[in-house]
Amino acid sequence: MSEIAAAHDDHHDYHPSGLWRWVTTTNHKDIGTLYLWLAMIMFFIGGAMALVIRTELFSPGLQFVDPQFFNSMTTLHALVMIFGVVMPAFTGLANWQIPLMVGATDMALPRLNNWSFWILPFAFAMLLSTMFMDGGGPAGGWTLYPPLTLQTGNALPFVIFSIHFMGMSSIMGAINIIATIVNMRAPGMHMMKMPLFVWTWLITAFLLIAVMPVLAGGVTMLLTDKFFGTSFFNAAGGGDPVMFQHIFWFFGHPEVYILILPSFGVVSSILPTFSRKPLFGYSSMVYATASIAFLSFVVWAHHMFTVGMPLAGELFFMFATMLIAVPTGVKVFNWVATMWRGSMTFETPMLFAIGFIIMFTIGGFSGLMLAIVPADFQYHDSYFVVAHFHYVLVPGSIFAIMAAVYYWLPKWTGNHYPERLGKWHFWLSTIFVNLTFFPMHFVGLAGMPRRIPDYALQFADYNMLASVGAFGFGFAQLLFLYIVVVTIRGGEKATDQVWEGAEGLEWTLPSPPPYHSFTTPPVVR
Repeated sequence: MSEIAAAHDDHHDYHPSGLWRWVTTTNHKDIGTLYLWLAMIMFFIGGAMALVIRTELFSPGLQFVDPQFFNSMTTLHALVMIFGVVMPAFTGLANWQIPLMVGATDMALPRLNNWSFWILPFAFAMLLSTMFMDGGGPAGGWTLYPPLTLQTGNALPFVIFSIHFMGMSSIMGAINIIATIVNMRAPGMHMMKMPLFVWTWLITAFLLIAVMPVLAGGVTMLLTDKFFGTSFFNAAGGGDPVMFQHIFWFFGHPEVYILILPSFGVVSSILPTFSRKPLFGYSSMVYATASIAFLSFVVWAHHMFTVGMPLAGELFFMFATMLIAVPTGVKVFNWVATMWRGSMTFETPMLFAIGFIIMFTIGGFSGLMLAIVPADFQYHDSYFVVAHFHYVLVPGSIFAIMAAVYYWLPKWTGNHYPERLGKWHFWLSTIFVNLTFFPMHFVGLAGMPRRIPDYALQFADYNMLASVGAFGFGFAQLLFLYIVVVTIRGGEKATDQVWEGAEGLEWTLPSPPPYHSFTTPPVVR
């Protein structure tokens, strides 16, 4: 017996080092770090694909890449950015912060946590390898619509297999997050005392579990249509390609909220800190987030207004889509009310959070325009749609991730990042992201179709501006990488109270606030 106990003690004291430590780790902080570095690597790969697209579109005519490769770039850029950047980055933030925020020692299922990360590098290696296969990579857009996707060469089964891997990883991560939040909160932390970041991730995790299997089913039916003689989406065999659109968007619309809800949690953590006030309307923020998540399941066909659905269907999906503006408006109002008469300072995380609010709101307004059925008939598949969703996902999701990194980096590393360089990164990113995507509204309204490598002469000037902006934004992110590496390696030591005068506001705050946000100025000690 004593030998077994001794062996157990030896095993308990065994701490691997070097590469093996990262392969076998079950520590939530290590795994969070792995997710964040994977997201950073994929960010530059997906960004390089975007620059291929913008290089081709710099001027009219076919210059640099053939149309097949151009379409492959648009498809892979989207899959990499969604599944390889935004989702892993937010999962990394969740791994780092949720146990700290709820008072848990680690995630509830540490080995599952390790597995759900290590699936991903293999999934993306498989996805990116499709560029080198016969017939080129997938060229059906990230939506993978048949019959276009079914003409993809040998790449299709590899793309679908990699999507299955990504979905498995997401579902396991979501189960882990729910188990941690529900079962491992510190005594006294009931649900309505949890930080907003924890709430947004709890709701996001339920969305992931609900919709990832839907995508898995849809792409598996695509696979059997191509290789096993089924006709789910083949009209000649009695199938219907529009059915794929319904299946895909029933996944795809909640998916866009999976990409943005954790951003709301990040911004709701940062604004109170740099306003030196509690978050305005905590409980309404929780209910608004839950409402957005619920409504995301009943608006999927607003992506499909042009397929010939009945008028009653168009009306329902139009009004349901407009309804999402209400809880979203509640959130924006509460963020502005939090800043109102606060003792605001403008460190880099706060700049990114304010930039998020302003530019995400632009994306929201263009989304309302797209919700109007007769208008959508004109906007559909134009660059206006590209402008809309990039305003939501770049200054939305990506800016929130950057804000979170700047905000929590002192906590993670014990070092403070170089503040001046952080502000340079913010302003360069903001200027170039608007130079890239704002002109796309104009060419879209003028009728320029998306996903096509050539265009009419009258769109040349705005496309040139957008391409210049894209390269500027891309190179500005090298500064971000530099800042992160410099901070990890050393620099000014962070104190216990990283953000001056804001200690205690970093985690959760009671609601309602102890003073009325609109009348009594806050006391700053």
